[in-house]
Amino acid sequence: MKKKISEDLRSFMEYLQIEKNYSQYTIECYRRDIEHFYMFMAEQGIASIRDCQYVDARLYLTLLYEKQYARNSVSRKISSLRSFYTFLLREAAIEKNPFSSISQPRKSLKLPTFFYEDEMERLFNSCQSDSALDKRNRALLEILYATGIRVSECANIRLDDVDFEFSTILIRGKGRKERYVLFGAFAEEALQTYLQEGRLHLVDKQHDHPLLFVNFRGAPLTPRGIRYVLNEMMKKASLHGKMHPHMLRHTFATHLLNNGADMRTVQELLGHSHLSSTQIYTHVTKEHLRKTYLNHHPRG
Repeated sequence: MKKKISEDLRSFMEYLQIEKNYSQYTIECYRRDIEHFYMFMAEQGIASIRDCQYVDARLYLTLLYEKQYARNSVSRKISSLRSFYTFLLREAAIEKNPFSSISQPRKSLKLPTFFYEDEMERLFNSCQSDSALDKRNRALLEILYATGIRVSECANIRLDDVDFEFSTILIRGKGRKERYVLFGAFAEEALQTYLQEGRLHLVDKQHDHPLLFVNFRGAPLTPRGIRYVLNEMMKKASLHGKMHPHMLRHTFATHLLNNGADMRTVQELLGHSHLSSTQIYTHVTKEHLRKTYLNHHPRG
C-alpha cells in the first residue's frame, strides 16, 4: 500500500506544481492533509484509497470535530481531500469521489487588524535618524505601506525590479504569479535615500547581490528579518503588541477603501485571484461609510 500511496501522492504533487502552478508552501499543505487522511485509513483498516466510501469520509469528518480541530483546519483538510480525489477521478484511478458530498464547515471570519493613520505616523517617526539602518527601515516601511505587498514578496525584490521612471515594482507573488505594483512620492524619496546613503554603507562591494533590502551585515534581508525590524519599530513607536506579517498589507487595503478606492482596484493591487479574498476588508470601512451617510444623506 505504501508504494501505491507514494505513487498517488507523487502524481498529485506534480499536478499541483506543473499544471496548477501552486507554490511549494501550498503543495506542502496539501501533502500534510492527505498524509493525515492516510493515517486515518490505516487506523480504520482501510486497505486502499480506492476502498474509501462516503461513510468513511463522514467518519473522518466526525473524528476531526471530536479532536477539536479548528473550523478552518477542518475545511482545508476536506478541501484538500476533495481535490485529491477529483484528480484521481480524472486520472481514472477511482470511480467515485467519496468527499464530493461532504459539506465543509463555514470558515470562521477573522477580522484583519490594521494601523490607524496616526499610528502609521508614529511608525514613520521611529526611523528618522541618519543611520544607514534607519534609512533602510524607513524605505522598508514606506514600500510595504505604499504597495500592500506581502513580507515574503518584499524580501524577494531585486534591484532591477524597481522602475523609478514609472514608479512601479515587479512583484513575484504566490503561485509564481507576477504583477506590477505602484508606489508614490514618499516611498520613492525614501527608497532613493536608502539606495544612495544606506545600502551602499551596508553592503561590501565584493559581496554585493541583486536583492534590494539587506540586513546590518549587508546580506539579503529575510522575511523573518523584516518581521523583526517591524516589531522593533513598534517598540520604538511605543505601540503595544506585535506586528503581524500582514498588518501593513491590511492597513494598505483598509486606507485605500476608506479613501474611496473601488474593490476591484484593491483586489488587483493586492494580487488576489478572487474578489471574495478582498471583501473581508469591507467591514473595517463601515465606520467611514456611516460618517459619509450621516454627512450627506438629507435624513442622516
